[in-house]
Amino acid sequence: MSVLAIASIAVQRRFGRQRIRKLLLGSIPFVVLISLWHANTVFEWLEPVFIPPIGDVWDAIFLLQEDCPGVGAAIALDNNCLMSTHVLSSLGRVILAAVIGLPLGIAFGILAGMNRIASKFLEPVGIFANSISGIAWIPLAIVWFGVGWVTTLFIMLNTIFWLMFFNSMMGVRGVARVYEQSVLTMGGSRWDVIWHVYLPGAMPSIISGMRMSMGFGWRALIAAEMIGGDSGLGFMIFTSAQEFKIEEVFLGVIIISLIFMSTDKYFLVPLEKWTIQRWGLVWKPN
Repeated sequence: MSVLAIASIAVQRRFGRQRIRKLLLGSIPFVVLISLWHANTVFEWLEPVFIPPIGDVWDAIFLLQEDCPGVGAAIALDNNCLMSTHVLSSLGRVILAAVIGLPLGIAFGILAGMNRIASKFLEPVGIFANSISGIAWIPLAIVWFGVGWVTTLFIMLNTIFWLMFFNSMMGVRGVARVYEQSVLTMGGSRWDVIWHVYLPGAMPSIISGMRMSMGFGWRALIAAEMIGGDSGLGFMIFTSAQEFKIEEVFLGVIIISLIFMSTDKYFLVPLEKWTIQRWGLVWKPN
């Protein structure tokens, strides 16, 4: 048996055949894109001003970091240390908006969905708010709050809160009333109804709303940073495009994609699997 075959068997035993197959299938589109990107560099189908070589994008990582100050020094929001400054700035806004917007959206959505009359009254409000939340608020947010952190945070909260509110409310409203009546008949409190009936029943809708809100929130954040921000990946992309530093624009786009894909894969997807198993929404074999 060859060394390659032995290594293949060892990898399959270590990680599992299904996981390896899923990883390989998922990597095919990226391999194709990278191959086409490299082919464009070799055959020069499009000039570098439109699509820069992969090597230039890679070099931009080190160029943007070479003038970083030491630990404890002030980090200027200019062309120095853009990678660490703007990445951390965008991540900080996302985390803060998620910590505030997700719990508030879920809580108010559950409370609204528990009352059928109130939920029917608030449903058009949720649809209206979701239609204009996000980047549509940027011009007014700049007028109200100016350029900076508050504007981008406001845009993020608008997007995350209303998506979570609407999905949570509709999820609770879809739970049959007979379950609520059964818990109350057996002497349960309103809190028991929320915890044992409405929350498990609405969990698929809540998790879907969470993944949607984080996805649309990222898009809204980048747009807000481009127009009304003074730091962040969106701001970095916008300023780099103005200076015709296309390799830095590509780098910013790639970083945004990698951050969200990592967040979805290592946080949101495991959370979804854990919740549906925790609340008995799927059967988990022994």
